Amino acid sequence: MRRSTSGLVLLPLVLFGIVLFADERAGGQEESSLPEAVRPIGPIEKIAGGFAFVEGPAVADDGTLFFTDIPNQRIHCWTERDGVSVLQDPSGHANGLLWTADRGLLACRMDGEVVAIDPSDGRTTVLASTFDGKRFNAPNDLTRDADGGIYFTDPLYMAPEPLPQGRMSVYYLAPSGDVTRVVEDLPAPNGIVLSPDGRTLYVIPSRDPQVRAYEVEGPGKLGAERIHCRLTLSDKASPESGGDGGAVDEQGNLYVTTELGVQIVAPDGKLLGTIAFPEHPANVTFGGEEFRTLIVTARTGVYRVRTNARGYRAPTGR
Repeated sequence: MRRSTSGLVLLPLVLFGIVLFADERAGGQEESSLPEAVRPIGPIEKIAGGFAFVEGPAVADDGTLFFTDIPNQRIHCWTERDGVSVLQDPSGHANGLLWTADRGLLACRMDGEVVAIDPSDGRTTVLASTFDGKRFNAPNDLTRDADGGIYFTDPLYMAPEPLPQGRMSVYYLAPSGDVTRVVEDLPAPNGIVLSPDGRTLYVIPSRDPQVRAYEVEGPGKLGAERIHCRLTLSDKASPESGGDGGAVDEQGNLYVTTELGVQIVAPDGKLLGTIAFPEHPANVTFGGEEFRTLIVTARTGVYRVRTNARGYRAPTGR
């Protein structure tokens, strides 16, 4: 048996190659403690495993799931019918991914680039690799606005020392190819996601439990920083710990991956609860029928769980 971090017993069942962690309290969290609108409604399923460190889940329009295995430098794809296959090897230490209909699969490469990848053959086009004449540190995660511009984080993980940019920042890559620095300095900016209305940009630092929020005043133009919420830390966590990846549902609730699980935060910053997983989650997205399945990359495995919430589908550029 496997025991979750909250002490709940999870019973692994193998069914058609998928491991189910059956628990009537849905993923290690008392169902009654989560609002009905965001509550899991089925068991957590492990759909793929045996990796080194998985990240960057992104779902294509046809339902194909893409994700990265950073240390092994691979981008994988997964379908219900065919299971796991390799799209790109080596991947330049690809981390965060984003599906777009017009540019294919966008990826943050920790080797210093933001790229577009053709999902049919893995061919790569570099979209940005420098700012102010210097390479990026190690692009980590990205999101896209309705105008086709890309916001991405650039922390320190796997970056050369000293940091090429001399700081850890957030950038905006305009459709024209121009890059601007929109957040000057943050303690390891990691996950990044826009609210459904596109008016708020959330940035999740990995060295601070306080999630930042910025009003979007225009493409690549942000207002003053504010604290959206403070994530819950475990008793063993350093005060400088934080979150990792993020996603939003149609109601504007923010889903943040942390060592405790996926923490769900309301638009007003109130913590609604946490869904625990068998492994420490790194990133999260929505997929599946009606976009109601939470998909989580967690260390060596990829997991999913059906929820009452419907994920927000960011503009794909159709």
